[in-house]
Amino acid sequence: MTVRDEAPADGPATTAIAEAVPAAVEFDHISIGFDGKPVLNNINFSAHSGEMVILLGEAGTGKSVMLKLANALMVPDFGRIRIFGEDIGTMPEQQMFAFRDHIGMTFQESALFDSLSVRENVAFRMREQKVDDEIIERRVREALRFVELEGAIDKFPAELSGGMRRRVAIARAIITRPKLLLYDSPTGGLDPITSTTIIELVMKQRDVYESTALLVTHRLQDAFMLATHRFNRSSNAMERIPGDGVDPNTVIMILRNTGIAFSGSLLDLLRSDDPYITEYLAQ
Repeated sequence: MTVRDEAPADGPATTAIAEAVPAAVEFDHISIGFDGKPVLNNINFSAHSGEMVILLGEAGTGKSVMLKLANALMVPDFGRIRIFGEDIGTMPEQQMFAFRDHIGMTFQESALFDSLSVRENVAFRMREQKVDDEIIERRVREALRFVELEGAIDKFPAELSGGMRRRVAIARAIITRPKLLLYDSPTGGLDPITSTTIIELVMKQRDVYESTALLVTHRLQDAFMLATHRFNRSSNAMERIPGDGVDPNTVIMILRNTGIAFSGSLLDLLRSDDPYITEYLAQ
């Protein structure tokens, strides 16, 4: 991921290869506020295909707002947002509806439909697209198998634990095989063991399918685990990256005072001598 300022006029030329491959997510001078109060101001960053950007920061710093902007659920006051090179701010409503097939999102507290079964919740987006029933059933079972919940396919949300509901929400987000995943506090309110299970599933999606992702969390543990572990397909479990290794495609961003206080690798974060970063890590 890169955080961008204005490029100097005499800066290095961009290679033809870089120009040919647009960023998966690009925020270009994005600003948004509510009731006259700025939330994000002049935000510039890009995430490349296969990168995971973990959004940290105190409550009210705009983390969830950034996800909703990336999914066109909110419109910025200023600036442009490009997803895989497409300016989503200029898309007609019908085109944006179809474009969201490439974006999967898990909301805070799962946001499942209580009156629908697990099968119906996971299938909801594909039902809207009027996909053939046989294809939907196959994809629903595939998604539930990925989160290890195929046996709960006929249950209702009220019959599930909090962790199981989060896993169903992930299954619903990945059923269309999106290229971009947006996770809004996927471990919020869960116990440590269940939180680890959810992070392992997020890691599995990152490492097996190499999806691009923006993930909001209030837990430094989540960020550290995602940065220092990888998913092993052979053992079907996550494992620590040997030595002091960190995942090269996992970036940590900390929001503060309507802007980006830090962006970089976990190693960069731990080496930072910025007083605010030091205080934040000590919390």
